[in-house]
Amino acid sequence: MIPVPLPRITQFEKLAYGLFLHWGLYSQLGVGEWTMFHHSIPSSEYAKLKDSFTAKDFDARTLARFARESGFRYITLTTRHHDGFSLYDTRGLDDYDAPHSPAGRDLIAEFVDACRAEGIVPFFYHTTLDWRWQSQCCSDAKFSEYLDYLNASVEILCTHYGKIGGLWFDGNWSRPGANWQENRLYSMIRRLQPKAMIINNTGLSARGEAGHPELDSVTFEQGLPKPPDREGWPKYLAGEMCETINRHWGTALRDFNHKSVAQLIENLCACRKAGANYLLNVGLSAQGGVPELESAILKTVGQWINLSGDLIYRGKPHIARGPKRDFVLEMDGRLYYFAHDVRRRGNDHVVQDAGGETLRTIYGLDRPIQSVQWLDEPGQLRFAQCENFAAVEFLGYPYGRDLAVRIAELI
Repeated sequence: MIPVPLPRITQFEKLAYGLFLHWGLYSQLGVGEWTMFHHSIPSSEYAKLKDSFTAKDFDARTLARFARESGFRYITLTTRHHDGFSLYDTRGLDDYDAPHSPAGRDLIAEFVDACRAEGIVPFFYHTTLDWRWQSQCCSDAKFSEYLDYLNASVEILCTHYGKIGGLWFDGNWSRPGANWQENRLYSMIRRLQPKAMIINNTGLSARGEAGHPELDSVTFEQGLPKPPDREGWPKYLAGEMCETINRHWGTALRDFNHKSVAQLIENLCACRKAGANYLLNVGLSAQGGVPELESAILKTVGQWINLSGDLIYRGKPHIARGPKRDFVLEMDGRLYYFAHDVRRRGNDHVVQDAGGETLRTIYGLDRPIQSVQWLDEPGQLRFAQCENFAAVEFLGYPYGRDLAVRIAELI
């Protein structure tokens, strides 16, 4: 028997596409978010970056509007990363935060206000690994003291910013086998934010693995999700793939290896094929702006999303399938076929590997279909159906069009 998802999980799955934002002191160095660790910067030296953190380019309302216009339904922002610096007012826990930097502002307060104004759901990333505390290797007594600090920090996020979509933790993998006192942390969140998703990233080595019973989603860091078999699970868990747009989570000024628009569209589709959300990361610039290249790429992906309306958000995986990567989603009782590697129509002198139609077989259909039509082009496609499968002649793109993944409605 498959468990029924809790309302908060159902709502989370409908968000579908989230913007992950890594931003902190490390952004000023432009060599990735792990620079303190990888480049062995002493904590006292690294902390001097706080003195030049102005956040002058961080316009939360513009950022939230950009996210909405690019097709994102939620944003997960690093309220505190592994370097221990907080973008929120830690209210006396320490002064290693944005309000005590030249920025002089509670940036998380600005973030949540802007998200609500633009209809975006705010999520909070919060590290559980803290290099300033050396939480990965300190004594058990020091670690217990650190967990008090961590819980007090998360309690601030749960009590001073209104209703949030969820909390996204990262770092338990840094001290395997330790007692992270998850019962204590999660029960506090449930008391203060009962409708919030609780997610704890299992990291690169444990993609898709379930954890504490209070968690609401499994994670797939930098790897495509697999469709889950939820039969017999004690609780329905969502799935979420988090991935970088280039090869770093934070900004990296000499990282030119960005994913293409087509790759991102294909990855978004692969997530929805598995019923998982896609959390796509961008590292903000030194003082909080969205880099121009990333902005252009994400806006273009958003244009593709707009072509299908609510399908990416509300479509659910269907048992029907096509060859290779092709798949079917169902929404409002209708089926939609996602076709990869569609050929293009045109003159052989200008179109490489030109082709008119490609015959593909759709297996696992649970209903008769009356017509097949591309969403982006009028005209019926020829098909023949026999019991639970159909053979369709999928017409290639007209010259001047290529959607990376093309969608057809099966009526």
